[in-house]
Amino acid sequence: MEPTAVVEAPSVLGMILGSGFVVQSVLIILILLSVWSWAITIAKTIQFKRAKDFSDQFSQVFWDSRNFARIDESTRRLIGSPLATVFTSGYRELLHTVQEAKARATTLPSDHDSDLGTIERALRRAELEETHRLERGVTFLASVASAAPFIGLFGTVWGIMNAFHGLSQAKSTTIQAVAPGISEALVATAVGLAAAIPAAIAFNYFTATVRKFRQSMDSFSEEFMNIARRHLVK
Repeated sequence: MEPTAVVEAPSVLGMILGSGFVVQSVLIILILLSVWSWAITIAKTIQFKRAKDFSDQFSQVFWDSRNFARIDESTRRLIGSPLATVFTSGYRELLHTVQEAKARATTLPSDHDSDLGTIERALRRAELEETHRLERGVTFLASVASAAPFIGLFGTVWGIMNAFHGLSQAKSTTIQAVAPGISEALVATAVGLAAAIPAAIAFNYFTATVRKFRQSMDSFSEEFMNIARRHLVK
């Protein structure tokens, strides 16, 4: 009885190297997208952790003091905090508004509503800028999550087309003749999913985190306006 020959399964690297030019190009694109997505994910994770830690420190200083001058001195080192940045913008506008109000007090009546509106616009502008800074790079993750599977599918379809085209010219029409080409083509879909799934998870997580930061900035702006109103009414 003759021993049965053991057929060694091809490795993923071997299938990638054995695929056609188009499939290899698709795989290179997907790998680059995946690497760039992971780089953004790591960078945003560090950025958001730093922003949260600094925001927690700022909140503690703000609620313990409620004195804008002391808070401004204490939070200059917390530049990575969205709340600290919003506070700095609002406080600078408040100082400018108070100075203008004192300058025109001798000739014109005080217009607190207009002054408060100016401060509120400065706060909203700072919120918008901070939101854009936090969202920078996150949209790329959404693009990778939505496009990578289709890019991989394109490579798979192209590879299967070539496999069946080669089958039409082969002498034997067995599954062994077409299976290697199909398996090589399916690698593109697998790589596309491998690039898309982490990007989708990271995008959803970062989107939820940005939403929480926006909510905290909105709440802080309202509290800032309440304190600023008392400063102007004095």
